[in-house]
Amino acid sequence: MRARLALATVLTAAALPAAAGDLPLSQPIDCTLGDTCFIQQFVDTDPGPGARDFTCGPLSYDGHKGTDFGLPSLAAMRAGVDVLAASPGTVIGRRGDMPDTGWSKAFAGKDCGNGVVIDHGGGWQTQYCHLKQGSVTVQSGQRVAMGQVLGQVGFSGRTQFPHLHLSVRKDGKVVDPFDPDGRITCGTPDENTLWLTPPDYAPGGLLGAGFADRVPEYDAIKDGTAHSPALPGNTGAVVLWGYAFGARAGDVMRLTILAPDGSPFFAHDTTIDAPKAQLFRAAGKRLRTAPAPGTYTGTATLLRGGSVIDSVTAELRIGG
Repeated sequence: MRARLALATVLTAAALPAAAGDLPLSQPIDCTLGDTCFIQQFVDTDPGPGARDFTCGPLSYDGHKGTDFGLPSLAAMRAGVDVLAASPGTVIGRRGDMPDTGWSKAFAGKDCGNGVVIDHGGGWQTQYCHLKQGSVTVQSGQRVAMGQVLGQVGFSGRTQFPHLHLSVRKDGKVVDPFDPDGRITCGTPDENTLWLTPPDYAPGGLLGAGFADRVPEYDAIKDGTAHSPALPGNTGAVVLWGYAFGARAGDVMRLTILAPDGSPFFAHDTTIDAPKAQLFRAAGKRLRTAPAPGTYTGTATLLRGGSVIDSVTAELRIGG
């Protein structure tokens, strides 16, 4: 079982309608933000060589031109998550034959990977990148409605994790849907966004947590196959891992395990030494004797300045 605690630090943009002449947008991915998907990168609003998101936070990178709706794992991608048209319009471009292998030089010039471009009139366009190979369901020239399925989230093009990259453009220029007028006020979201229902801003968070009998490989974490829901009664170790995004230097990953009777079984804090777009940390306990059989509860918590950013729980059955 996996339970997610509410984000403790969230900025919410005011839910005001888009101004006349703007492009009203709905969520372009069929998932639950903060649970089954996460906005991990925003448009870079820094005009120089640095990077900052619309809150002046670090969830962007130099020159990033869109909003990245990430999945927690490749397994979630394989299960299938639909990409949706954010606004009605006409398809003016599509590609769907690139493999879901992440970036390589073989795909130079095709950074978007598999994708769709929609023209909405009035100079507005949206682009949907990194779709799954063979999943694109629309053709050039086709009219689409808001919320219509365009394809599925994939791992194609210039990407290091499965996600939908949504770009919004007006007359060929990038527009941040969280700050369409480009007037940044640090720490205060723009009251006029393009979103019909503005997504919450999470300043980092946890993509998942799980148990194993040893420190797992990072590839297994990213694949979504690292969690062991059960271990034998004679297991030699119990390890808890947490998988995070948007961590900053000085953040703490706290890993705690409770025994079946609710008593403390293990606890460990790790301080993050540098900003990380994604990372995992794992810690656990070697066992000299057989542990008590039953269900163990592990909690991975990301803390910043002593405050909880996010927390995820996982369960492990030992014996029986």
